[in-house]
Amino acid sequence: MTLRFIAKDPNTNGENCPTVWVDEETNDFIIQGWKADGETERECLETGAIPDTEAVVRLPARMVAAIREACDAADAPAVR
Repeated sequence: MTLRFIAKDPNTNGENCPTVWVDEETNDFIIQGWKADGETERECLETGAIPDTEAVVRLPARMVAAIREACDAADAPAVR
């Protein structure tokens, strides 16, 4: 697995903050975010179960540019 670093939350100190990577082999997104609070998780559960192998995380809206960049990076092999 080779992870391509995209960005960290620009409004944090650079440590322990939301981060986005793209797996260059699978083009999957790897997301580090804040753990969702109980209310958010309960609302998510209205749509379906959250398996033990999954988690609900929250990213700040200010990371939209990083997510777009990750989308572009993941989509780039399809364009070639």
